[in-house]
Amino acid sequence: MVLKIIFCLVFGYIFGCFSTGYLIGRMKKVDIRKYGSGNIGTTNALRTLGAKAGAVTLLGDAFKAVIPMLLVRFVFFANTDIAQLLSLYTGLGVVLGHNYPAWLKFKGGKGIAATGGVMMAFDLLIVPFALPLFVLIVAVTRYVSLGSLFVAVFFPVWILIRYQGNLHMLILSLVFMVLAFIKHGSNIKRLMNGTENKIGQKVKI
Repeated sequence: MVLKIIFCLVFGYIFGCFSTGYLIGRMKKVDIRKYGSGNIGTTNALRTLGAKAGAVTLLGDAFKAVIPMLLVRFVFFANTDIAQLLSLYTGLGVVLGHNYPAWLKFKGGKGIAATGGVMMAFDLLIVPFALPLFVLIVAVTRYVSLGSLFVAVFFPVWILIRYQGNLHMLILSLVFMVLAFIKHGSNIKRLMNGTENKIGQKVKI
């Protein structure tokens, strides 16, 4: 099982290193790491490059998790009883690749869109609950970071409810949550200080 886990982590990491926001920025001759938050994720792509680029980044970062997870679960290890668990390890590899891409000197995004893709590929039923939660938090507070953190916390809660007794999956979901909080450390400080950027704010190139 250890070798399978290592394979899934590496396989996912390779997909995760596809940095959608950075590549779209380069197509527009803009290095988004030099503007706004300096992040290559969806929120900074939206603020820096506009709504269309933000949407493409969101979809790209989400589906780079969905694709390898579905391959692991339904193709590579379809005949094993741990296929769903292995797909979750693959998703973890994707988020790690997104957050710490080797080809960008390990300076990547914050992993929320990728984590959203992981949650969707892992259990599609989570979408009607997690997505409205995210939208509601952002709509009320206008803080994308706050909505992102709520969704990160919701993942292990979902595992506790829907996969009762599966300690392995619960621990993995907690790892996703911890990664989200680590990458949002500066956002949390700004939220506490009341200086966090709100959705809709633009960055001048």
